[in-house]
Amino acid sequence: MGRRFNIIVEEGNDGYLISDVVELPGCHTQAKTYDELIRRTKEAISLYLKAKKGFREESKFVGLQQIEV
Repeated sequence: MGRRFNIIVEEGNDGYLISDVVELPGCHTQAKTYDELIRRTKEAISLYLKAKKGFREESKFVGLQQIEV
């Protein structure tokens, strides 16, 4: 079984979907469709981990909260 990562998905002003991998700083990508975004995110994670051999997660995702100010 593979490792699990949390991603945040947002829609940019240009309509593209953007994913940010919570546990991997700087690991993000974008795509026009959700399915393409997930595929590209998995590829980005794989490339990130290859580039950062021996990477150890430094934090544990707890939750996401949206607030209004």
